[in-house]
Amino acid sequence: MLTRLARATAPRLAPSARRGQLRAMATAHTSPQAQLLAPRTRDQKVAFVDQLLAAKAASGKTFDDIAAECGWTNAYTAQLFFNQAQLKPDSAGKLKKAVPHLSDEAIAVMQHAPMRGWDPELAQEPHVYRMLEAVHHYGEAFKALINEKMGDGIMSAIDFYCAVDKVKGKHGEDRVVITFNGKYLPHVEQHAEDNTAARK
Repeated sequence: MLTRLARATAPRLAPSARRGQLRAMATAHTSPQAQLLAPRTRDQKVAFVDQLLAAKAASGKTFDDIAAECGWTNAYTAQLFFNQAQLKPDSAGKLKKAVPHLSDEAIAVMQHAPMRGWDPELAQEPHVYRMLEAVHHYGEAFKALINEKMGDGIMSAIDFYCAVDKVKGKHGEDRVVITFNGKYLPHVEQHAEDNTAARK
């Protein structure tokens, strides 16, 4: 995921060059391992995310609109457009129908496992900073509540659903609701007999 500042200050490519870069990302790799890494550099990811967001803008649809058409959560839909999630092959047709301006090359690249990452500049963006602050502030309480309700374990961010909603407060004010729905993963007691990696 990249900040607007990062996208704005990154070298801009001409449309023909961007199309060529996408074709290269989609077809030029010679091994399955290489294909899993596309797009892998910062500049490639900036250019690719710009392409995806331009196609979304051309559709005139919101993330909620696209999510509703494809049957996804709105957060997962946004993650796809920021190249932080993989487009599954069975869903490629649905996304192409919802956002017709996405090129076939872009759809192909989106189906590679992305290089998920964290851009440190994101923490300077006020909303992201506030989200981090909220998790840090409530983190110990969240852990204690999970431990009380479920035992010694964590919430998965892989088997995970996230959605962002807008509701009205009791005084008519707009309020944000962010839902994290992750699978509970207990810490295991490490019995030697269950360690299949141990030498016999």
